[in-house]
Amino acid sequence: METAFIIERLAECGFSTVKELDINTLKVLPEVRDMCAVNTCGAYSTRWSCPPGCGSIEECSGKIKHYSLGILVQTVGDIEDSLDWEGIMEVQEQHNRRFEKGTEVLRKLTEKLLPLGSGACTICSSCTYPDAPCRFPDRAVSSMEAFGLFVSDVCSGNGVAYNYGPGKIAYTGCYLFEI
Repeated sequence: METAFIIERLAECGFSTVKELDINTLKVLPEVRDMCAVNTCGAYSTRWSCPPGCGSIEECSGKIKHYSLGILVQTVGDIEDSLDWEGIMEVQEQHNRRFEKGTEVLRKLTEKLLPLGSGACTICSSCTYPDAPCRFPDRAVSSMEAFGLFVSDVCSGNGVAYNYGPGKIAYTGCYLFEI
């Protein structure tokens, strides 16, 4: 199976961008994890998929190093302006649905897969962290940021836009795998 075949399968999921990822552009940065700790999104220390539940920065870096292939995916959508919360959430939901579908597709093609999405895992309305194990460890997805990746750097390192200007928003994720 070739990477081109995987790119075709992921493109069928509806992403705006599907591009091979240069693994060497993945730089795990403690300062990204520090941004998570500020807890702007409200998910820090509340979910298994977010820090510290997803593992230390060293553990996340170690997981990433087990993979030699990757695909960067992105959903780009229209919004009225930067305050169009409804539009922003709609594009995020589209991306998350596409990402989950892409994860299902890839799990049928390879057993060695690390999907890194956009934002906190939302499979459960209430996470069991830290009192009980994750209910869906095979479906739960950490974000690129939770793993210490600065998304705009990963995008620019792979020739993918990160900011599409006024009236647009982009959500980005990646799949790391072995075939």
